[in-house]
Order: sequence, then C-alpha cells, then structure tokens
Amino acid sequence: MTQLEINKILEIGVMLSSERDLDRLLERVLECVMELSRCDAGTLYLSEGDALAFKLMRNRSRKLGTLPPVELRRENVCALSFLEGRTISIDDVYESRECDFTGPMKYDARTGYRTRSMLVVPMISREGEKLGVIQLINALDESGAVVPFPADMALVLESVASQAAVTIQNARYIEEIRELFHSFVRVMSAAIGELTPYNASHTRHMAENCGRFLDYLNETAGFERFDPQRREEIIMSVWLHDVGKLVTPLDVMNKAGRLSPEQLGEVLHRLEKIRLLGKIENLRGDLTAEELSGLEGDVLAAGKFISGINGLEALDGGMLERVNALAERTYADEDGALRPWLTPEEHRMLSIRGGTLSPEERQVMERHVEFTDKLLSQISFSENLSHVRQWASSHHELLNGGGYPRHLRGDEIPEEVRIITILDVFDALVASDRPYKKGKSVGEALDILHGMVSGGKLDKELVEQFEQSRCWETKGEAEQ
Repeated sequence: MTQLEINKILEIGVMLSSERDLDRLLERVLECVMELSRCDAGTLYLSEGDALAFKLMRNRSRKLGTLPPVELRRENVCALSFLEGRTISIDDVYESRECDFTGPMKYDARTGYRTRSMLVVPMISREGEKLGVIQLINALDESGAVVPFPADMALVLESVASQAAVTIQNARYIEEIRELFHSFVRVMSAAIGELTPYNASHTRHMAENCGRFLDYLNETAGFERFDPQRREEIIMSVWLHDVGKLVTPLDVMNKAGRLSPEQLGEVLHRLEKIRLLGKIENLRGDLTAEELSGLEGDVLAAGKFISGINGLEALDGGMLERVNALAERTYADEDGALRPWLTPEEHRMLSIRGGTLSPEERQVMERHVEFTDKLLSQISFSENLSHVRQWASSHHELLNGGGYPRHLRGDEIPEEVRIITILDVFDALVASDRPYKKGKSVGEALDILHGMVSGGKLDKELVEQFEQSRCWETKGEAEQ
C-alpha cells in the first residue's frame, strides 16, 4: 500500500465520520473507492429484505441508468460476495465460470459497453452485520486501458468498505431514532385531536401548509433560504406548538357556547318554571289571561334568544341591551321571594361580546403556550432542533407587543415564529370545526391577516408572500 493510498484512506475516514446524510454518504463512498481503485464504473447496493437494492451507479465513460434489485442467489456475483462476506476479484467476466454473468453480457450487447475486470467488496460492520456491497468495474492503468484490479487493492477497499459500513449503520440508526421521535410527535398531536373534536386537523393542516410555504419561499428567493435542517426545525415546531393543550381543561377548550350545556339547561328550565308559575297565578286569579299570554310570549322569546346568541361569534349592541333587560326581570318563586330571570353569572357569561370564553377562561386557554414551553423543556432536543421549544411556545406573540405570553416586540420575534403565527391565525380563521364560529372564506381570512398587518401585529412581507404562495391549496386545487 502506497503512502498516497494510506493518506487517501485516512482522508476518507475523516469524511465518513463527518457525514450524516445517508444519500450523500453513499455517493461519497462510491466516488472515493472508484478514485482509489482507478476504475471506470462502480455500483453500490444495500441490503433490503431478501435482496440487494440498487442505490447508486457511477460511470466515467458513459451515462448509465438504474438497475433492478439483485436477488440473493449465489449465481450472482454481488449476492455471492454478500452472502459469503468475502471480496471477489475477476480479471475478465467473459472468461469467468464462478458466477453467472449473462446479465452484464446482455447489458454490454445492448449498450455497447465492455465489462471486463470486476471487484466486489462486501460492506460488513464491526458487529458482523452485512449491509451491502460495492461493485467496481474495469480497473484502468495510467494510459486508460482496462486491466485486472491489483491484488493488493482488495485489502485497501475492504478497509474503506468496513469504515463505510460502520458509518452507514450509524446513519441508519440516526434516521431510525429521528423517525421514532417524529412518530412520537405526531402521536402527541393526534392525542390533542382526540381530546377535542375542534382541533383535530389544525396542526396537520398547519404542517402541510408550512412545508409548501417554505418551499415557495426557497423557490422565489432563488437560493436555499430555508435549508433542510432549518425547514425540519420549523415544521417540528408547528407539530408541537399546541402540545400544551394536553393539560388545558376540556371544559374550556371545548366550550361551544357562552353558557355551558348545564348552565343553558338551568336557564331554560327556569324559564319554563316561570311560565308554569304564571299559569298557577292565572288559576288563582292573580294574573289575567292577557297577562299570562304576554308572559308566555316573553318566556318563549327569551328562550329562543338565549339559545340563539349562546354560540354566536360576536354580539352587537342590541343583543347586549336585550341581555341586560332580561337580567333585570324578576319573578316570584313558590315562597313569594323575588328571583332574577338570569343569575349574575349567567348575565356575565351571556354578555361576552366576542367568542364564548370569559376573561378568566381566556386566560386559562392562553396558558397553553406556557404549558407548551414547560412540557418541551423536558425534552432533550438535538442541536438540529434546538430552537423548537422557543419557536413552538411563541406562536401567539405579535410584532406590536400585544401577544402572549412574553409580549415580545418587533425583532425580538424570529422570522420562524412570524411564519408559524401566520399559519396558525390563517388555519384558525378558515377552520370549519371551531365551536364558537363558522369558518371564514380564504378571501375573508386574508383580509383579516392584512388587517393585522395594518395593526402592527403581523409581518407585512411574509403575509404578502403567504398570500402569493397559495400554500393552503393542494396540488390538484392549485391546477384547477
């Protein structure tokens, strides 16, 4: 082994130890062994099930396509090398009787290529696990003529293949751990959806829209504005942004009306009681038929009105005045004591102008971002995901400082968080499964986003790019 070869092997070892992307790793492994062996072509296969799956091919003299998987039969030289875990060197495949080379010969006849010398090296980890094979074709001498592979080249390539096997195995382990973590995150998101029917698709929609929006931003920028690592980190933040809702009380998160079902039932039951007490007074002669008819009409109208406004998205001034008027009305109970038509608490809840939550309930709901931060603080994120906790727990912050929980302003809010906030607001607006409102059209939602820009809450440029991206449309919808 020459000093140059030794240096190259050391260089390859450093390269392999620093590469984490499996596809790039395979490409660099094949390029390095081809350079070491001075060969014209090379193919790399990895073990998948009961076959060797084609992963990569390089040819210096011509462009070649893909190859089918190799069945693990000893007649095939790659399979034989893999099964027996040994290097196979052949000076001329047309003269060899060790394996069946009719496949390469047919390929040569079809393409005009001439496969001659071949070296097949198995990739075996330190634990003895067989991961695949590297097949090298047509060693070249200094003049470019095809020659047999040198005898000492097998040892050199076995060393490189062994290093590559360990690195490939580690890359696979990392990918398996990564996918396990991603699966766990999706499970937590699904658990939130199971807790509340009003949030089932929210996070999934956001993640899908986020991926398309980031791709659009990369495309329009003309460069990789969001590289794969940053893209993954943002999307992971989206998947986890509502994890705090796992500990948010369901009676608040699922509250569809200003009054709870139990409270509404009590009000309607009381109104029916008022009507029946009126009938009793009429029978006693304390209430005229005309007065009874008026009372029954008022009770019926009050029940319809309260039921009608209970789940409305917003109340106007006239509705609030009518609620106040009902709260001022009284009736005499069985003991003759005066009671209000609406209790102070019922009056307060029915007077909520927008949404269904009282100020206290809204505070409880807003605390989900604090719980998101607290829960994510228990996860040891890798360096590649080190911003997830911060980005996920900040999605309700607004540029003018009016958001929560930390009331960040302007440049204190990272671009990634600004993107997540836009995605969150948009999906909440168009969602048709929220308990307190009907879903808005895309046009209405975009108008609201632009209104929030005017109010200093959202990033103007990002909102405009969001609108231009049409990222909420699937491919089929966008083509219509």
